[in-house]
Amino acid sequence: MSLEPFGARLRRAMDERGPLCVGIDPHASLLADWGLNDDVAGLARFTRTVVEALGEQVAVFKPQSAFFERFGSRGVAVLETAVEEARERGALILMDAKRGDIGSTMGAYAEAFLRPDSPLFSDALTVSPYLGFGSLKPAVELARESGAGLFVLGLTSNPEGAEVQRAVREDGRTVAATVLGHLAAENAGAEPLGSFGAVVGATLGDLSAFDLAINGPLLAPGIGAQGATPADLPTVFGGAVRNVVPSVSRGVLKHGPDTGALRAAAARCADEVRAALT
Repeated sequence: MSLEPFGARLRRAMDERGPLCVGIDPHASLLADWGLNDDVAGLARFTRTVVEALGEQVAVFKPQSAFFERFGSRGVAVLETAVEEARERGALILMDAKRGDIGSTMGAYAEAFLRPDSPLFSDALTVSPYLGFGSLKPAVELARESGAGLFVLGLTSNPEGAEVQRAVREDGRTVAATVLGHLAAENAGAEPLGSFGAVVGATLGDLSAFDLAINGPLLAPGIGAQGATPADLPTVFGGAVRNVVPSVSRGVLKHGPDTGALRAAAARCADEVRAALT
């Protein structure tokens, strides 16, 4: 099976449902806030509630794989079910797993998340380029073949990231600028949007020193609990702001477990993003 390219599907989903990605981050404190135990049963109820409440409303879900993996095989089974049920409701799945390795190992990671017959098949996957962008080749090739996408760590919002991402190479370019350049090359000629995106923190302020016009999506975590607001997006992303996929987790999830409150929070956030982008 080969799907329509991810970039085209993402553009349509954001146009129809609004430019919003909701993270599914079932960490222990959030389960407790919902009155759930920090166990597989609590994990399953939390995840099912989010998917049932928002699966027909939001453009993209971003499950954080680590919060499922910590429960072992039973947690991964919950994640598999969530992926299947969310995609049945029309939401795109961006698996936040941040995989990165070389050769056959990178290929195996790609097969786990980007091969259409995999139980964890996702519309897109977050990956790390810090073994060299070329190390991502197996994932790039399989994503292109299957109609999936990648979001490559570019300019992340954690303060530690700068020591690598803003380091200057011998040619005078920063590491982050080099990654963005590779992504622009992968997306060359794609319409209406390329399938190979970058992760760029919404909390970073003015990024005019970087060319974010990669003809691909820009995943923007950091809105809500981390301090950024939708109104910050035009300042951070400039002329590339139309390709931003704002990501919100706690700002929506804290309103659960009431499904009506979850839907209302997601709708408010989507409206705020639309207003900021227009």
